[in-house]
Amino acid sequence: MSEQNVTQPPPFKRVLGLFDITLFTVCAILVVDTLAASAAIGTASLSWWFVTLILFFIPYGLVTAELGSTYPGEGGIQDWIRRAYGDRWAARTVWYYWVNVALWMPSGFILMAGMATQLFAPSLGLWTQIAIAIGATWLTVLIGITNLSAAKWIPNLGAAIKVAIMLLIGVAGISALLMHGPANDLSWPNLIPRFDSGLAFLPVIVYSFLGFELMSGAGDEIKNPARDVPIAVITAGVLISIFYVLATFGILVALPIKDIGLIEGLLDTIKALFASWPMADTLVMIVGVGAIFSIIANLVTWSMGANRTALAAAQDNELPAVFGRLRASNQTPIGAYVLTGLVSTAVILLYGFIAGSAEDLFWTLFAFSSIIFLMPYLGLFPAFVKLRKADPDTLRPYRVPGGIGFVTLLATICGLFILQAIVLFVFVPGQAVEWAKTGPILIGVAITVVIGEFVITSHKAKES
Repeated sequence: MSEQNVTQPPPFKRVLGLFDITLFTVCAILVVDTLAASAAIGTASLSWWFVTLILFFIPYGLVTAELGSTYPGEGGIQDWIRRAYGDRWAARTVWYYWVNVALWMPSGFILMAGMATQLFAPSLGLWTQIAIAIGATWLTVLIGITNLSAAKWIPNLGAAIKVAIMLLIGVAGISALLMHGPANDLSWPNLIPRFDSGLAFLPVIVYSFLGFELMSGAGDEIKNPARDVPIAVITAGVLISIFYVLATFGILVALPIKDIGLIEGLLDTIKALFASWPMADTLVMIVGVGAIFSIIANLVTWSMGANRTALAAAQDNELPAVFGRLRASNQTPIGAYVLTGLVSTAVILLYGFIAGSAEDLFWTLFAFSSIIFLMPYLGLFPAFVKLRKADPDTLRPYRVPGGIGFVTLLATICGLFILQAIVLFVFVPGQAVEWAKTGPILIGVAITVVIGEFVITSHKAKES
């Protein structure tokens, strides 16, 4: 395996068409691993999906459509933040954006291992599941350093499988509703958004809607970004909204809220929905295997975008050169990928020692990585407004409708959604703080921030 250390942008091949980036975006945003957590809000989660859709998801999609078509180079969010606020803030943004994937992999693959255990070997212990998660981490690395024209079919197939699973859950839920009635009270008073214990899972809905900017991380590998990015955002956004609401509805029809588990919830839903169907066990097995593959596809997709964003930051001298190390044969960011695998493995092992169960491990890792994941977006929306003001003359193939006052309002609302999601991951109004869970999350976030500042500051000092 030959490598090279790159300081100048390589001549990337443009291999991603409209179909590819639309499915890439669907695969990135549409996630089955958070369906159970969002449904755990209760029947009011259906209303929360619509509220978040109108006030956050649509404006966020419009913002990224404008930025991605106006500034279509490699790096995506890294390039946008750099243009607006300079190298240091771009470096911070990319650090959180990149390390989040390495921190998210453990929770995603612990969930995947839990589902595999539920399907094939119910007696497997926590550490066996941890070993499975580590193996999946390095499989993702291997896929990521292959040629993009081949690796892109993992997200494409993952998107198709996710759509099929969510359609299946939704249609089966409607069928169960007509035949047996719902497992939860779906009357209007219970659908009204409430500020109760379900708020602990409300950030999951915001989290589940993020990822529009990811395709722009490979901007130099998109055939026609100025034309295709806005179309992909709109098309993917419509599909994602429909499937999320449909699948959440299916879970709430099938299972009482108290029985929805964060790891077992999806398979329990499938079992409940198809218990009376012919060959129900076979169907559950097929859907379960598809769900497992979809988790792998999701992490492959995010690692593709995040590692290319880190590569762009290294090429702009914002992160250490190791992030810009390329596999010479196919121009894939092998340095960033290997670092991703190492960090993910270390985090899986570390949190394995403090978790009492796979479900505890999943939620702790998920909340920790999600806070890091959300932090770059605190800079994205102000950067959008600043670029509108500071760079008005650049051609915008797609432009968010309205003047500067209106787009500032949209960006502010989006920023507040991100901020409340960060807060609610660790503190829910009216509930006592469980320091046994909250403490490790806050410590992990603090350590990640400190390490990032050390990496960035040391690199800048070395360069100067």
